[in-house]
Amino acid sequence: MNCPVCGKTMIEADFGDAYIDICKHGCKGIWFDWGELTKLDENNEGFSKAIEEAMLYPRINKPDRPQIKCPNCGIPMRPHKYKSSKEVSVDECYACGGFFLDSGELCQVRENFMNEAERDAYVQKLLDDDPRWQQYKEEKQRAKAMARSKAAGKFAKILSIRLPRIGL
Repeated sequence: MNCPVCGKTMIEADFGDAYIDICKHGCKGIWFDWGELTKLDENNEGFSKAIEEAMLYPRINKPDRPQIKCPNCGIPMRPHKYKSSKEVSVDECYACGGFFLDSGELCQVRENFMNEAERDAYVQKLLDDDPRWQQYKEEKQRAKAMARSKAAGKFAKILSIRLPRIGL
């Protein structure tokens, strides 16, 4: 497999919990097949010489770098913040589920790893700060209120029809 950033041949290395492709003789980027990154994104996961070496490389991610293509599928990968690390952007292939991390990004993912409660709080903060989310919540509340009002009207109509029959 060739590195999607520098084009050099990537070498498969034992990272302890998975065999990962690393651009050892080029940009030091790391390729994770589907499901592999979650096995290694916390500090206590994966122990090997290869992972120790990968953690030593400084982060190199040029901001003007063009969008990269998946080394498996060839389709453009999508950059986004990693789900468990709000500080680090990673490149993901939406077709095969693979991730490419530039040199040093695995170290940053691990340093900024959020547990489930922290992740939920972070997502809630992002939503609360987004005016579109506020608008969505208000529209949802209005729709609920209208549905309750409609249901109350139907219930009142049913009662008014039935009450005379019971003699009230």
